[in-house]
Amino acid sequence: MNVDAQPQFNQVTKELMEKVNPDHPEEILKQLENFDVLMMRYESAIREVRTKLEILNDELALTRDSSPISSIISRRKKPASIYEKLIRQGNEITLASIEENLNDVAGVRVICAFIDDIYKVAKMLVQQDDVVLVEVKDYINNPKPNGYRSYHMIVEIPVFFSNEKCPMRVEVQIRTVAMDFWASLEHRIKYKKGLSDEVVNQITADLKGCADTIAETDRRMLAIRDRINNLEKQDIIDRMKTRQANMPDHMKMYN
Repeated sequence: MNVDAQPQFNQVTKELMEKVNPDHPEEILKQLENFDVLMMRYESAIREVRTKLEILNDELALTRDSSPISSIISRRKKPASIYEKLIRQGNEITLASIEENLNDVAGVRVICAFIDDIYKVAKMLVQQDDVVLVEVKDYINNPKPNGYRSYHMIVEIPVFFSNEKCPMRVEVQIRTVAMDFWASLEHRIKYKKGLSDEVVNQITADLKGCADTIAETDRRMLAIRDRINNLEKQDIIDRMKTRQANMPDHMKMYN
């Protein structure tokens, strides 16, 4: 923002704050001109990313025994969450500030069956020439201290409207079914109120233990799948060899 415009911005913000319910200060966002337009653009960006992922999944389903993506969930941050994060980070309450400082207003969560599917899906998405990879946080190889595991990307994609093209950022989280199960329960338990510090610390330790167990389960499930795939491939090779051995000599293939 232009420095000369700062005093005027402060006055406008003050006037807007006087109009909103003090119990819901996020209402100030809805007073900003074109806030609803910006939110529509984020919703459009979500649809663009979802479509890309769905097409990739359909393509891979034709070349594999099963689809790598189990489900896709999307969400746009609510005004209250946007407001709280801007305030927490010390950012201005403006549309430009939202676009510049918040990369997770638009979010897409991709649930995969196996760990290697996560990296395959991520690689194929960012290889598309209209997708710009802004940031990656690999919490699978580098879990958070509490045990949280997931693969996070911030991508920027162009969204086309009637008279303009807007680059929009979307946070994409990719995780396994097991990782998502843990994250959902951890989030629900974590925010229970009225618990003592001792109980919270014990629960935190237990959740970390569960996260480690689930991570090991993911690795074992991947190993089992790979073993089954290898056995199936070997079975096909053995049957082809048996079929060739039983053919008349004039029909056999020789090197």
